[in-house]
Amino acid sequence: MSGASEEGLDPRSIARELDDLGALVGWPLSIALETASTNDDARRAATAGAPHGAAFLADSQTRGRGRGSHVWHSPPGENLYLSLLLRPAVAASRIAPLALCAGLAVARTVDAILAPGAPRPRIKWPNDVLVEGRKLAGVLVEAQLRGREVSSVVVGVGLNVATVRFPADLATRATSLALLGAASLSRSVLAARLLAELGRVAAAFQADGLGPFVAELTARDALRGRAIEVGGVRGVGEGIDADGFLLVRDPAGVVHPVGSGEVRVVDPSGIGP
Repeated sequence: MSGASEEGLDPRSIARELDDLGALVGWPLSIALETASTNDDARRAATAGAPHGAAFLADSQTRGRGRGSHVWHSPPGENLYLSLLLRPAVAASRIAPLALCAGLAVARTVDAILAPGAPRPRIKWPNDVLVEGRKLAGVLVEAQLRGREVSSVVVGVGLNVATVRFPADLATRATSLALLGAASLSRSVLAARLLAELGRVAAAFQADGLGPFVAELTARDALRGRAIEVGGVRGVGEGIDADGFLLVRDPAGVVHPVGSGEVRVVDPSGIGP
């Protein structure tokens, strides 16, 4: 059984909301009834010369994906599938932490519609948004490079909005705004608010890197204090540094900065001096 969003994706409603919010991005806006992947749509548009701030949404995806080619559950009429094209003046070596900033944009947007006292979204490095340990949203950042500079960046977000029953392999690991009791499930309003927040964090990231976000990342860090294994390192999560590295303290007390890898939460009894 699935839920249903209370309205379809309406370009006029989204444009009006973007204007009211003073959004820095969101134009031009493209909405597809069905597409393979909004990230693929944005990448093709970038190659064709689409401008900074162009946004791509779809009611459903047939090949929605997350990081590491994981499949993203993308049924029609329920959730938000959105990609934003950016052309930031940022060196290629600095772009990876943008995924963390995009996760914070999702978390802030969700915060605004959850009831007071409801569990708050947390960030699981490097690109997931969790609530009470279940995945609410995923971020996929894909950069197109020209030498050492970034030609364009596509920030893709999949946000579970109205799904109330997931496939069996996701049922214990995923959640949605509907399951969390969110008052409004308007995907048009959510899309505009998320785009506006993504525009704000992207501008701050271009100006100052990850620095302005470290305190909030620390407060929302889903891995801090957890026993984890990532990139061949096994230990306890110690936070995220100003360069976007996940810090892992091994049993000998050495802190390892990890820049990539799939994080696995492990039995804490296996971590110790």
